[in-house]
Amino acid sequence: MSARAFMMLLSAELPIAFFTVYFFWKVVKTPPKAEPDSYAANDDVPR
Repeated sequence: MSARAFMMLLSAELPIAFFTVYFFWKVVKTPPKAEPDSYAANDDVPR
């Protein structure tokens, strides 16, 4: 593989790999959203 082809390979693959890792890490580190309590609306309803 020539040096020019290797540079083209790196210039195509490195940005894709960077953004893949970046967004994967962002998803992993994002805290989960609090889910609404579905029973809170039914507290005054007799059962």
